[in-house]
Amino acid sequence: MTTFKELNLNPEIIKSLDDLGFIEPTPIQEKVIPFILKSKKDLIASAQTGTGKTAAFGLPILSQIKANEKDLLAIILCPTRELCIQISRDITKYARHSKGLRVTAVYGGARIDLQIRSLRTGTNIVVGTPGRVHDLIRRKVLKLQNVKWLVLDEADEMLDMGFKKDLDAILEQTPKTRQTLLFSATISKSIQTIAKKYMNEAREINAGEKNVGAEKVSHEYYVVSARDRFEALKRILDCLPGVYGILFCRTRIETGKIADLLKQSKYDAEALHGEISQNIRTKIMDRFKKKQIQLLVATDVAARGIDVSDLTHIINYNLPDNDESYTHRSGRTGRAKKSGISISILTPREVNKIKTLEGIIGKKFEYKKVPEGNDICKKQIDNFLAEIEETNIKDISNDKYLKDFAQRLKKVSKEDLIKLFITQKFKSTLNEYKNTRDLNAELKPTRARKENGDNVNLKINFGKKNGFIVKDLFALLNSNKNLKGVEVGRINIMPEHSIFSVERRRADAVVKYLNGTNLKNKKIIINKSDIAAGYQGKRRNKSNRNFKRKNKGRKRY
Repeated sequence: MTTFKELNLNPEIIKSLDDLGFIEPTPIQEKVIPFILKSKKDLIASAQTGTGKTAAFGLPILSQIKANEKDLLAIILCPTRELCIQISRDITKYARHSKGLRVTAVYGGARIDLQIRSLRTGTNIVVGTPGRVHDLIRRKVLKLQNVKWLVLDEADEMLDMGFKKDLDAILEQTPKTRQTLLFSATISKSIQTIAKKYMNEAREINAGEKNVGAEKVSHEYYVVSARDRFEALKRILDCLPGVYGILFCRTRIETGKIADLLKQSKYDAEALHGEISQNIRTKIMDRFKKKQIQLLVATDVAARGIDVSDLTHIINYNLPDNDESYTHRSGRTGRAKKSGISISILTPREVNKIKTLEGIIGKKFEYKKVPEGNDICKKQIDNFLAEIEETNIKDISNDKYLKDFAQRLKKVSKEDLIKLFITQKFKSTLNEYKNTRDLNAELKPTRARKENGDNVNLKINFGKKNGFIVKDLFALLNSNKNLKGVEVGRINIMPEHSIFSVERRRADAVVKYLNGTNLKNKKIIINKSDIAAGYQGKRRNKSNRNFKRKNKGRKRY
């Protein structure tokens, strides 16, 4: 077993790690720390969230900064405020015995004047989001001419969130002599473009595709009709005593709605989304980490950077549009050698996505039925009785009035007393779940699933950044008389491009008649793709008018 003391970190850093109880490095730390200490070459490291990346780059950088150094020597860029705050806090902990070393966090949503004041007093390491860092550079407050290390943490997420221009501008301000350390969950084409443009003969280190705790995560799914989704969620939660986790929704509006409904159902829940102020977000996260909040209802973007190691469950109220995001979500539980459960609530038309996800994570999903009323009541009573069994009777007060009450109930039989006690304790639950209906949807193979082998995936160079939506795709197909009636299957609209499937016999025609035409003043590039689209649902593309009428009121993207 390798220990941190064997990695040649300086004595001050080792002392801080001893204080924190850190002994054995994770795989990414064991590979990256010696490299940064010994080499000045650039690095591309592939590692998932929760694998200890902050220590992997933070410890060797701190170890090389001299005591009472005045210059800004390292800048760390990350996609979200939460992750920015978390990284700066972690690095500050690692540097608690490093004399005179200062770390400053800069991010949007907080007062820029206070951040400017902090920077002007001097700092050695800046941790920031690309937008705020770029803003401070334009104001000539943040000067990067002496930077030795540039860290791009979760670079793939920063690109997906539209920070490419900010990243380009920041990287151009840093000296060519810097060491660039790029950390990403996946090595996408965008990552390779940045590496080619701004990095020199970068070394690649891969710590494995899965999270450290991925093997301890089990995956379950329930199938209900869309209208029963919340009722199914509530029943599932009512059978999970002590649940502590993150519930993922697709949109900001949905997070608020679901959080409110959970509060009405007596669950300690709070919504977390991009429009919440930093002050409120910080308060919510503090309460969540103290387990004063049982369920955090969040969007994918808002949840980025959340670092909590003992979550029991991840719940997908909706599956993510991007299949790879499922790995990020589920990897937030099952950490620190603990087990966790990832639950997904699906509609029948979404079930076929399970096979794709199983291929991505390399594990099987277990189909489970939504519990019925009797199951929920029995589970809650069993849990309550278990608590009673574990209670030390000696800890209970033996005041005189308790003896008096016991004397008064002496005539009631033990069986009747238990019956009365349980009925009174769980009166509301028993009433709520009396004569409940079965919520489980019938698992019939859909036409789209049966015909999936007859479809071809196509890639088009338009995505969210171009304002491209599902409606635009159908309008584009309808605009060409040769493509009337083309059946469209799955659709996955990503930031810089989109993947959609069409019937195999019409795929060549779609490529032929759309390739090279114009949309939104941009030339269309469309070709066949090996990447699977993510949205389930086959529609016959008769006309724009029919599409609008059939989908009136639906919001999927």
